[in-house]
Amino acid sequence: MPVAPAAAFPLLSLIIFSPWAGAALLAMFRGVAPSVSRTLALIFSCGPLALGLVALNAFDPGRVAPQFVEDSIWMSRLLNVHYHLGLDGLSLVLVLLTGIVTPVALLASWRVTHYPRAFGILFLLLEGAALGVFLALDFFHWFLFWELSLVPAFFLIKLWGGPAASRAAYQFVIYTIGGSAFMLLGFAALYVATGTLDFTQLAQLAADGVIGAKLAALGGIWPKAVFVGVFLGLAVKVPLWPFHTWLPSAYAEAPVGGSMFLTGVMSKMGVYGFLRILWPIFPAQLHAATPCLLALALAGIVLGAYAAMKQTDLKRMVAYSSVNHLSYCLLALFAVSYATGRTAPTAAAATAALSGTIMQMFNHGLSAAALFCCVGILESRSGGKRGLNDFGGVRTVAPIFAALCGISLFSSLGLPGLNGFVGEFLIFRGVFGLDAGAATIACFGLLATAIFLLTFWQRVFHGPRAGVAAGEFADLSGIEIAPLLPLVVLMFILGVWPQLLAGLINPIVSSWAAHLSLP
Repeated sequence: MPVAPAAAFPLLSLIIFSPWAGAALLAMFRGVAPSVSRTLALIFSCGPLALGLVALNAFDPGRVAPQFVEDSIWMSRLLNVHYHLGLDGLSLVLVLLTGIVTPVALLASWRVTHYPRAFGILFLLLEGAALGVFLALDFFHWFLFWELSLVPAFFLIKLWGGPAASRAAYQFVIYTIGGSAFMLLGFAALYVATGTLDFTQLAQLAADGVIGAKLAALGGIWPKAVFVGVFLGLAVKVPLWPFHTWLPSAYAEAPVGGSMFLTGVMSKMGVYGFLRILWPIFPAQLHAATPCLLALALAGIVLGAYAAMKQTDLKRMVAYSSVNHLSYCLLALFAVSYATGRTAPTAAAATAALSGTIMQMFNHGLSAAALFCCVGILESRSGGKRGLNDFGGVRTVAPIFAALCGISLFSSLGLPGLNGFVGEFLIFRGVFGLDAGAATIACFGLLATAIFLLTFWQRVFHGPRAGVAAGEFADLSGIEIAPLLPLVVLMFILGVWPQLLAGLINPIVSSWAAHLSLP
């Protein structure tokens, strides 16, 4: 893959480290009023979005190679490690998503009274680590960002979460660190075989067949073992079924802002790893494993949706919905890999599936974050209740809240005219052309999704007033509208003008499809 010349201005470093600068500043401001610490955290959380828009303005969507490249020798003599950052269409979409979700998550947490300064510091650290994952092009510091994201996420869940937060936080860390250990071992073997940890160099070596030959020279089991190690680290993060068991409790027990970031951004880190690392570096091994992986993705779609349908805890319902929606992304990727080298599918179907994957990542980040915010509002108004049967008739007493939550629900459902429709349509358009049987099975997940989301809408917002809605349930205040309104506006904009995203990713997706063995 060709790489653009190094950038003179370190824009990407500023995107990553501006939230960390805010965290350092907040750490020094001990004893400040909670309102000041909240405001500073919010201002610094907006920095990556502002810088991301600067990058968007200067970004050339017609170029496939990474742009704004920063490449400096770091530990060349020891490990051949470079500080290597780059931005392409895939990275840009996720940088913008992180820049949007973080401020709205902090706004949704505005009324946190328990150590608000520490809460803001941890959130800014989490934002910077996630941005580093999306921009790093060398495994060494990519892995540092990957692991650093666990620390603030753990404390956000444990210290500001629900009654079972401690157990959920430890479960989250144990699962993800366990997966990361396998991935680290896999890349250690890859480094021994190739002498580099640079993603672009490794992708080129894989395309030339060098990686497969060098790993095979180490022993017959090594190509599969290295692939499995990297796969496990990424599968736990998404999470792919059956590596998802940490997710429902972590999402349900996390504070509302933490749940919004976990589902909106951190789950996308795993899908990003599949697209950036696993697919280009291990194409042959991924192709060989896809019959099994397609079954796992379909299990996540169907079983995730049916598990959500059985939930009475609204937060757990949205959590299982995330398993369902992100499994569509993996289904598309695995279907493309499965079809590679076969004669029946077309490059157009592969392009649609991959475009839908990236758009689904962004659009799910918006809708899932909005739904967790809505459940958080219900929970705060009812003294901690969030059961499906705890509410009724909320629409009559809070019409603005009902409208914003309803739009978010129908976005998640994939209603045409809203952002959720476009990504799912492209995924199904592509997967039907690549593996019609898998696409047909996935339709059962769509049916179950419609059932549980419409049940949420009907039980909570319609019917006679019940539970907390029978008493005082005022409509949303300004600070409660603030996190939901930008998300809902984007749902409409991207629903009627999806080219805003598609224009950024079409060149890179077309390049991916052109390198497949498809007619």
